[in-house]
Amino acid sequence: MDRIDHLEHLDKHLVDELAQVAREAVRDELRDQTRKQRRTAALYATSGAVALYAGAALALTLGLALAEGLPDWAAALITAVILGALAYALRNMARPGPSRTHPPAGSVGAAGDPEPRGGLHAPVPPVPPVAPGGPAPNTAPPVTQRWDDNDSEGPHHRA
Repeated sequence: MDRIDHLEHLDKHLVDELAQVAREAVRDELRDQTRKQRRTAALYATSGAVALYAGAALALTLGLALAEGLPDWAAALITAVILGALAYALRNMARPGPSRTHPPAGSVGAAGDPEPRGGLHAPVPPVPPVAPGGPAPNTAPPVTQRWDDNDSEGPHHRA
């Protein structure tokens, strides 16, 4: 009996050691992956900041070029309109699939309201007239019990 208890102690010790080694291996792997992802995120953020400054310099160049032949306010207005149109086009490109295209002119939503031109809502499939497995239309059971108009509780409280 003493030998079996000793083996159980060794088994428990071995399991504990294996679990600790596995935890350390997973921790090291996660640390390496996190370090790589942090570096990638920092590079993307830096790239975005540099692109923002490049876009600002391009907008300034466009405005100054337009200001050569136009009043300053008109050049600034034209530059703002161009940037606004570019932002609108990029926003539409970022939207997922079906909402990018406009619905046909006479399309109607599920509630009978015309679909908005922006296409913000996904198309709704038609609703069947009867739920699957439900009763056929216009086959409701006849009402046989009526209650007095003075009875405020209605038929659902009667025994």
